Amino acid sequence: MAGPRLDGEVAIVTGSTAGIGAEIARLFGAEGAKVVVTGRDQERGSAVAAASGDAEFVAADLAEAGTPERLVSAAVSRFGCLTILVNNAVTTDVRDGPVTRVADEDWDRILAVDLTAAARMCRAAIPAMGAAGHGSIVNISSRAGQRGSPGYAAYAASKGGLDALTRSVAVDHAADGIRCNTVSPGYILSERRDAELDDERRRRLEAMHLTRLGQPLDVAYAVLYLASREAEFVTGIMLPIDGGSSTARARTLG
Repeated sequence: MAGPRLDGEVAIVTGSTAGIGAEIARLFGAEGAKVVVTGRDQERGSAVAAASGDAEFVAADLAEAGTPERLVSAAVSRFGCLTILVNNAVTTDVRDGPVTRVADEDWDRILAVDLTAAARMCRAAIPAMGAAGHGSIVNISSRAGQRGSPGYAAYAASKGGLDALTRSVAVDHAADGIRCNTVSPGYILSERRDAELDDERRRRLEAMHLTRLGQPLDVAYAVLYLASREAEFVTGIMLPIDGGSSTARARTLG
């Protein structure tokens, strides 16, 4: 396909002030999309927007009422329409654990940001996408949503729900020209979490994969494909981006 792959598209990427979300925003901008970068960190968000072409940062807490509508309104007001939504935001300021140990307030916060906010973003975005004549929603899930992961009951529940939400949106809104897909990353290196990765832990992480350790750009390229017109025949799927770890146990059980 000649030219930028997202030329003429307008995207909202939630949780895009760092990590996977920031990489998606920058790649979208490089491929011609106009981008609304959003999150709670003004400094980091403004820096990502500055590196994402024609982009604007809108500070937002997705757990707050009215935030999805405000973000969609900002995209339409600034860029004229909305055609892409990436639900990437997750909460990191709570304590997860086994279901017998997760406090109610932590459970509620995780579900509010990781699942309910994604549903509300879809609800706010779909009418705007319908008005534009087409749309693509990409939800960022996790392999924790498909298999148990010790100590992450609320996170796993939110991601399993997100997978189910993807299928429902795909079925309910295909006639509106709107596609909805899930990307399910495996272990993706994080600049904060893995800043001081020692050799032993690196070997253990590498052994969980058939290829190599994942980078945020690996996820961003998958999201780019699903968001683009190249994927017009693709909806309702879950695409693992995990170096083969969902296919085989590799050398250790990850």
